[in-house]
Amino acid sequence: MWKLLAKPRRWVERRFQRFLERAIPRRQSVKLGQKQLFILPTANGWGYMFAASLIWLLGTNYENNLALALAYFLAALFLVAIVHTFNNLFRLEIKYLQAKPVFAGEMSEVQLQFTPGGVNRFAIDAYWSEGNRIRLQLPRDEPQLITLYVPAKQRGWYRPPRVTLETTFPVGLWRCWSHIDLDVLILTYPKPITCKPLPHSASDHQQGQLQPVSGGEDFYSLRSYQAGDSLKHVAWKHYAQGRGLHTKNYSAHLDTRIWLDWSLLPGLDREARLSRLAYLALEAEKLRDEYGLKLPGLELPPNRGKNHLQSILKALALFEPPTTSVAGGGQP
Repeated sequence: MWKLLAKPRRWVERRFQRFLERAIPRRQSVKLGQKQLFILPTANGWGYMFAASLIWLLGTNYENNLALALAYFLAALFLVAIVHTFNNLFRLEIKYLQAKPVFAGEMSEVQLQFTPGGVNRFAIDAYWSEGNRIRLQLPRDEPQLITLYVPAKQRGWYRPPRVTLETTFPVGLWRCWSHIDLDVLILTYPKPITCKPLPHSASDHQQGQLQPVSGGEDFYSLRSYQAGDSLKHVAWKHYAQGRGLHTKNYSAHLDTRIWLDWSLLPGLDREARLSRLAYLALEAEKLRDEYGLKLPGLELPPNRGKNHLQSILKALALFEPPTTSVAGGGQP
């Protein structure tokens, strides 16, 4: 039965989303008017009206004026509550300020500004479908900064769903709400995954520490021959002089700076590489080492500091971004 209902439900949801896009388009600032607000009785409201109707029927049937007066009073209260509940959100202005960058899977702080518009507002709930819910009390005098939290699920530019604002003030008989799209974009870094440090790379310049390296060009030292050593590196002159069989070691200048090199993580998919590079960047910053980034088509020179770390993480976040990271696909 539920499978039969799933298709019509999806069709209704798609139609409702298209209606919302027309009625409440994506904007960084929204002032709630009649077209942006919806209102219906709550479950308590329907029960209230059922009780009031029952009292009215009893009063009519038994010609009891006291019962009729009570029924009319309850109906009047129900109708007056519409106005107060609606006005609690009417002409409220909400503005998006900024969102804090986070790693995938973490909660991002999104700062919003609520402007009451000269009216005291009470018991307004603001929330994302998968974020936290907060209840607001807004005095009429000045705008108020509010922080909402929403999970950033995927790296890249993540656009969360619409924010829901609702109220049942003052008596809980009506629910007035709105779904607004504040054009929120959250820069989401790859989720760090622990891995081993990357090896140092050879330097093209006479810089860094001189270390024995396979394939180096400068002679470094001799060591005893071991099975499997290349015959090209055997010191034949020493052997001919009766000094025993030795192998030549060669050296190269190793770059003491850390390169977060995409090519040094073979055998991993794109997301796994990016997550490990993000972890290595955080570790390098903790150790106060100079580190750079090498991605296909992109190279950031070695440096250190908070701004450099953010540049590295941003480059990792936006490298070949998943098409679903921003609603509707593509770049912001």
